[in-house]
Amino acid sequence: MLDLKGYEWSLIEGAWITLQVALLSLVLAMVLGMIGALAKLSRYRLARLTATTYTTVIRGIPDLVLMMLIFFGGQVLLNNSLYGINEWLNNYFASSDPSHEWTAYLPDYIEVSPFVAGILTIGFIFGAYMAETFRGAIMAVDKGELEAAKAYGMSSAMSFRRVLLPQMIRHALPGFGNNWLVLLKTTALVSIIGLDDMVRKGALAAGTTQMPFTFYMAIAVLFLVFTSLSTSVLKWAERRFSIHTR
Repeated sequence: MLDLKGYEWSLIEGAWITLQVALLSLVLAMVLGMIGALAKLSRYRLARLTATTYTTVIRGIPDLVLMMLIFFGGQVLLNNSLYGINEWLNNYFASSDPSHEWTAYLPDYIEVSPFVAGILTIGFIFGAYMAETFRGAIMAVDKGELEAAKAYGMSSAMSFRRVLLPQMIRHALPGFGNNWLVLLKTTALVSIIGLDDMVRKGALAAGTTQMPFTFYMAIAVLFLVFTSLSTSVLKWAERRFSIHTR
């Protein structure tokens, strides 16, 4: 069971790609989540409606379906849009110059990298979950402290950075940790769009050696190591941000 037939480094390379996808997706999800949370708490109805639609739609569609839709459907939409823009530009210039010949002003075809598509898809999906986590954390902060910051003459940006953000982190950490662990495991889906992460590399090795149990068990152990380390870091962060708090 411990003999990986020389595929150890292949799995390690795949694990590194998996970590890159997970971490970059997390950054995107945090940005979208914060924007979504602030939009849902905004006094502007359009912002609230847009954020609510985003979180409702994303949380209601399976991750696998969204992955396929964004990767394959997104490429079709992008390239059809490029063709339409090129055609419009040619018609525009041909109307003023009858001798004008077809010219591709923009690339005829763009192939989206599975790495980029995986990051965008996972980040977009978990941005909806992070939005709800951050919204709850913001609502848990005592409004009196924000009013006090305003009374001291702090700007909105300063009160957010010095009063709201440090306190909301403590409330957001449990939900944030759960989202991160699920996001980390969701990276396994990028193997279906052709990215050579550790799941795909393990599947190829299992098919070559006819040892599926060995390689999928190795993948499971690697994911368990990642989640265990993440749990330890998250527990440390919860203790760190809960100092002087009962």
